[in-house]
Amino acid sequence: MATPEAEAAAAAADAVALAVARDEAAEEDDDEAAAAAAGEGGLEVVVPIGAQKHDPAWKHCLMVRLAGRDRLKCVYCGKHFLGGGIHRFKEHLARRPGNACCCPDVPADVEALMHRSLDEVAAKKLRKRALAAAMAAVASADPAALPAASSPSPSPSASNGDLASPIHVLPLNQAPRAAEEAPPMGTGSGWTGGGATKRRKKALAVRRAPASVPQAQQHPLQPATPAPQTQPPHQTIMALDATATALPLSRHVDPAAGSDRDQVCMAVGRFLYDAGVPLEAVNSVHFQPMVDAISSMGGKPEVFSYHDFRGCVLKKSLDEVSAQLEYYKGSWTRTGCSVLSDEWTTDKGRTLMTFSVYCPEGTMFLKSVDATDIVTSSDALFELLKSVVEEVGEKNVVQVITNNSEIHAAAGKRLGETFPTLFWSPCTFRCIDGMLQDFSKETAVSEIISNAKTITGFLYSSALALSLMKKHLQGKDLLVPAETRAAMNFVTLKNMYSVKEDLQAMISSDEWVHCLLPKIPGGIEVSNIVSNSQFWSSCALVVRATEPLVHLLKLVGSNKRPAMGYVYAGLYKAKAAIKKELVKKSDYMPYWNIIDQRWDRHMQRPLHSAGFFLNPLFFDGIGDNISNEVFSGMLDCVERLVSDVKIQDKIQKELNMYRSEAAGDFRRQMAIRARRTLPPAEWWYMYGGACPNLTRLAVRILSQTSSAKGCDRTHIPFEQLHDQRMNIFERQRMHHLTFVQCNLRLQYRQQYKAKAFDPISVDYIDIVDDWVVDRSTLFSGPAEQPNWMEISQPFNWTSSAGPGDEFESFIEGVDDEMIQGASRGIQADDDDKDDSNDVEKTLPVGEQVGSNLDKPVN
Repeated sequence: MATPEAEAAAAAADAVALAVARDEAAEEDDDEAAAAAAGEGGLEVVVPIGAQKHDPAWKHCLMVRLAGRDRLKCVYCGKHFLGGGIHRFKEHLARRPGNACCCPDVPADVEALMHRSLDEVAAKKLRKRALAAAMAAVASADPAALPAASSPSPSPSASNGDLASPIHVLPLNQAPRAAEEAPPMGTGSGWTGGGATKRRKKALAVRRAPASVPQAQQHPLQPATPAPQTQPPHQTIMALDATATALPLSRHVDPAAGSDRDQVCMAVGRFLYDAGVPLEAVNSVHFQPMVDAISSMGGKPEVFSYHDFRGCVLKKSLDEVSAQLEYYKGSWTRTGCSVLSDEWTTDKGRTLMTFSVYCPEGTMFLKSVDATDIVTSSDALFELLKSVVEEVGEKNVVQVITNNSEIHAAAGKRLGETFPTLFWSPCTFRCIDGMLQDFSKETAVSEIISNAKTITGFLYSSALALSLMKKHLQGKDLLVPAETRAAMNFVTLKNMYSVKEDLQAMISSDEWVHCLLPKIPGGIEVSNIVSNSQFWSSCALVVRATEPLVHLLKLVGSNKRPAMGYVYAGLYKAKAAIKKELVKKSDYMPYWNIIDQRWDRHMQRPLHSAGFFLNPLFFDGIGDNISNEVFSGMLDCVERLVSDVKIQDKIQKELNMYRSEAAGDFRRQMAIRARRTLPPAEWWYMYGGACPNLTRLAVRILSQTSSAKGCDRTHIPFEQLHDQRMNIFERQRMHHLTFVQCNLRLQYRQQYKAKAFDPISVDYIDIVDDWVVDRSTLFSGPAEQPNWMEISQPFNWTSSAGPGDEFESFIEGVDDEMIQGASRGIQADDDDKDDSNDVEKTLPVGEQVGSNLDKPVN
């Protein structure tokens, strides 16, 4: 038979349920009224969503103001929500019936994401309730009721209050309020409408136990009178430890301070801000392993000291890195290696150089040198390069790659004379980047880039404009990472063209038309450019004409695969694309001249010719139609890289066998298929057994890079390393620290490519440059008061490219026509071709290619 207390509690619960049901019905009515208001043509004003909204559902809705009230609007079906907060909207996206209708248009991946988020919130709420119940047991239960194993005898350390408990429990007089008083699931991360607030107040009014409800019915963390403690508090807490295994809780977590993740983020953030650690440090591939290692220690981890990281930790790291580098060194005799010299000038005017060693197994940082007094003299520079070659081993070095200046060229020439078995090569990456820089300065291209910057500068300088852009681009950015500032121009044009329809839909939407943006000078200019078909035609042409060169820059700079076998064909491919798009000789020759001038001055090297000749990918297309430039480069490599004349004669015979495919496994179907899948050096290992001498030479040539790019120098104290005031022991320690830092970055360089990217961050200002600066407000000031807290947090941009994406993209465009053209030489030109078929016109760039404008931009 039910007691009066139980009947009172049941009546209270019925009252809560009835109140909740009434509120839900009212919210449905409000939603229907909102939909009706929207259908009647009410003016919707998009309200910026602040950066503090972290719930994933905020990326799939707009906050709009209609008829004086704020509401959420689904970006998929357009339904309005006046109440229930982000949690109710999340149920709408997850298609969970009950509090909200199911979205008919939500994508499957978004629906699955919302399901996971709702499940995580529900599990977190259950954990908080379990902790509250456990703490209530500590406060009110009879100690004798606890398990016997849970009541150990006091120890000296326990009596002193030095506990190692895995659960941190607040004093009872500081205990948090009931879990039911916290916002409902999902509402803690953002805005809530009035309906949920009213429902929560009514529910709490009933839950705060009336006088007729006995003490046992009140919330366990709010006892009417403090429970008498017949056992010391620390013993009671230790007794609770025996039952803690049933609670899925993170250790040392205050349940009143928000989610576990929020507390951890705040702790890490305070450390980063106080210590002045660059926020980009969280992009390190070692950040998550560090967090995992700390969490695996359990309890209260031992505090690490300043001297630990300067001493034993640095020593162990140095041993680990050195062991990895010994593995790299083991391959040098087999594949050869390239010495890379990177050079830059510091803010204080000092010229520093770093030396690294590349081989297919990985790149190894060697040392840093203050070259301020060296780079002014070719003789001094030669002596420095000579000492590095001797340190690595003359027999191991295939080439030394440096800057492209005249002093470096003079020092490189002397180096080749001193060491007759190696080449000096200028950095191909810098040469190609210089070509893109020169392209950007051409009048027609410069105008297109300027118009594109007008669009991005305006959109990234207004919270409302940025919110509208993110809505129409499904949360994506117009700007994506690029290798260099020059490459950023053309990568952004391509990305902008890919969302052309979305941008045009944005400027024609009601949100754009009815807001202030299209009425101010910058917005007017953006509307005109986005709606101009001539701009988009020109943009498409520039993208198609420059894409092969941008791909080649990425391929050369990636070091995912040795690039030596691809540079020669890649430059020919770039010239062919330019000619195909611009058609008329007078139009494409300025761009060809840019490529030819830099090729003649810096890049016309025997290694590039030999790499093209020996790359099996180009095997069939070369045939007998090969230029003197290519074959002479191949013979130059034989004479320089092979000192034994008898072996040179054998290689000459094997070259004829290779060209005629008369030997060994060259004609196997497996070998033919593998030309497009295996890296060139591996292909020679697999199928070059009939030509052993040529195979050894081919492997050494095809295993080299073409770029002098070293590790990312950001936040590495190179300048401090050469401070003459430093103690001799500390200087040695700094050298070892720099050695570890650089080699860790080189080992994990490819993982860093997928780091988070925010275009407006100062961390990327050297690459993004002025793409996010609104030039229309440089003198008049911004149209709205900036507030970074109002802008949406960007998606974590990660590259969708696989480890061989650059090479796969390159290989897709290789056909016999391209190979045969490249085999005739980079500078081969159809001079005898009659230009009478050229299009006779004096139209702007975008109208010069006729049907070419209809081609898609890949």
